Amino acid sequence: MSSPALLRHSEDTMASAMADVPPAPAATQSTPPSFGTLALRWFRLNQGTLRATAIGIASLIAFLLVWHLLTTYRVVFFVRFTNVPSPLAVYASFTKAIHDPKFLMHILLSCRRILMGFSLAALIGVPLGLIMGRFKLIHEIVFPVAEVLRPIPAIAWVPMAIMLWPTNEQSIVYITFLGSFFPILVNTLHGMSLVDPVLVRAAQCLGARERSIFREVYFPASLPHIFTGLTVGMGVAWVSLIAAEMISGQYGIGYFTWEAYSLVQYADIALGMIAIGVLGLGSSLLIRGVGQLVMPWRVK
Repeated sequence: MSSPALLRHSEDTMASAMADVPPAPAATQSTPPSFGTLALRWFRLNQGTLRATAIGIASLIAFLLVWHLLTTYRVVFFVRFTNVPSPLAVYASFTKAIHDPKFLMHILLSCRRILMGFSLAALIGVPLGLIMGRFKLIHEIVFPVAEVLRPIPAIAWVPMAIMLWPTNEQSIVYITFLGSFFPILVNTLHGMSLVDPVLVRAAQCLGARERSIFREVYFPASLPHIFTGLTVGMGVAWVSLIAAEMISGQYGIGYFTWEAYSLVQYADIALGMIAIGVLGLGSSLLIRGVGQLVMPWRVK
């Protein structure tokens, strides 16, 4: 077969093959997903969170129901519920207290003391723990003193704080500071001790100086333990604050609870305890939220 014949044969073959290919469908405009589709997608993405929230709400309802039954029937079984206020009585006390400026002042003063004492503890405890973890000499100097003072409970510091500081307000803030300082210091020190030395040597081999190693290696690696210490320290700070307010305070939610006990106002005692729990929970959630913003790689 000659070359022109071969060319005509190949052209005929290509034309027939192109004719067999079905035409491409016309481009259609994509429609946005419906509301039901978006809702289903959101539910699947947040299914675990919704499940945990539902279980938490159910457990709270069950707790309130058991509390109501025990106080309604005045159950005495190892523990006496004869004088314990019912949830309805506590709710009535709450509706009365929220319209009382004095109760709001108690809460605001306690929150201010927590903010001052906890902030001082974080500003001193975190840098000191980082320095102690990096420099052995400073660790050997500070650690024995910290270990002797750490087991002393906050309530034992009240007389000494009154002697050290000229006002009750300063002594209460000081006790709150002590309560949160040691958990922050110990957890920061623990985080520094767990830093992988291979990372430090790698940074040194790349020419990083001490400041860069501190900023790029030690501090990011210790952040999870630092925020654990901050969370634990916040809880201990509230315990220390309430103890100080009950003994030497004149205002604050701890003083409110102790005054209610002195005046035999049982519903106000429960109200003060619930207020302390809610404030402590809110403070811990705030610290966890900040931790998720600072450490986005740990968000699950």
